[in-house]
Amino acid sequence: MHLTFGYKSCFKSGLFLGSKHVTVFYHKVKLLACITQVLVKIIAVLGGIAAAVLFFFSLIFAIASADNPQRLVTSLLLFIVGIVIIAAIYYVTRKPKTVIQRLEVSGQMKAASIKCPNCGASVDANQIRIVSGVPYATCPYCGTTFEVTEEPKW
Repeated sequence: MHLTFGYKSCFKSGLFLGSKHVTVFYHKVKLLACITQVLVKIIAVLGGIAAAVLFFFSLIFAIASADNPQRLVTSLLLFIVGIVIIAAIYYVTRKPKTVIQRLEVSGQMKAASIKCPNCGASVDANQIRIVSGVPYATCPYCGTTFEVTEEPKW
């Protein structure tokens, strides 16, 4: 018996042999990463349900607190626990942010040689590093680190 199933290309196909299950993986898929994705989604759904239930009971206890002030305290605690669960779900499911910096120039660019201000040696453009938005280069001959600046055109 051959069965094909899938979850976001984690499992491409499965083969059942009696009580043994042999899974054939195509491409270079990391099983642990796929399982982690599924677990994070399950935790998010279950956490959302738990927070909704806590908010519901918090509301019920708040309404019923007219004759018993301890119920208001219980209502507040349930509400705080619900907020903590929502914050935890956000923390677990958030995705890293990618920052892309782009440089737009007004005209045509021409490569110019970069010379060390200390010894006058030519510095390779691959030696330039951006530190806090400022380009710095290190001379391979004398070891001087200097800021790369553009000379005025006029």
